[in-house]
Amino acid sequence: MTVFIGLMIPFIGTTLGAACVFLIKDKLNEILEKILLGFASGVMVAASVWSLIIPSIEMSEDMGRLAFVPAASGIALGVLFLLGMDRVIPHLHAGSDEPEGSREAVSHLKKTTLLTLAVTLHNIPEGMAVGVVFAGMLSGDGRITLAAAFALTIGIAVQNFPEGAIISMPLKSAGHSSLRGFAYGTLSGVVEPIAAAITIFLTSFLTPVLPYLLSFAAGAMLYVVVEELLPEASGGNKDDITTMGFAAGFVLMMILDVALG
Repeated sequence: MTVFIGLMIPFIGTTLGAACVFLIKDKLNEILEKILLGFASGVMVAASVWSLIIPSIEMSEDMGRLAFVPAASGIALGVLFLLGMDRVIPHLHAGSDEPEGSREAVSHLKKTTLLTLAVTLHNIPEGMAVGVVFAGMLSGDGRITLAAAFALTIGIAVQNFPEGAIISMPLKSAGHSSLRGFAYGTLSGVVEPIAAAITIFLTSFLTPVLPYLLSFAAGAMLYVVVEELLPEASGGNKDDITTMGFAAGFVLMMILDVALG
């Protein structure tokens, strides 16, 4: 039950964010959106470092000077995995009119579906990260505690809040009902507990490669930050707002991981 609650916390964060569509009459303020995207980026980068990459290196200490190999190779594989997903899965980012992914599939999908798929694509590595951390805790290794696992899942839930709002609000602005915007925003977060559960299941058979899986999830999350979140937040003459949001998210996630882990 404890693990189930941990896996559901990020989904709850997305759902609460999507519920903003009932409270805000118009689209998100540009400055607020930049802050939220920067904040989400900061949380993901800090989570990648403290909750995933550092534990990966610590678990590989018996490799001596080559302890970096699992972390380095896992990050590279995670980036390549998301690059492939980005090329295949059709999606559309908020504020953009140019769909990405499989051209054949893009031509047959509505804009609302493409927007939802964009956030869903972001949520896959986050779900994997939560799953692999809980798997590390369940393995009894001792380097990943229950508190550390919950620190990560709470941090991701915090950054999922703006993601839920960022997917539901544009749909409302495009003329869809608040309920429809909320439904799509919530739906985009369903993939996280599913991805987490699948990762835990696979890790139970692949315990020796846990360090690689931790860094794999980190690489996938870093890809999302650099390829998607920060570019969406850039542009205009208020990029310093995004930077401040990034710093706030990074520090908050660092505090959660160090204090609870």
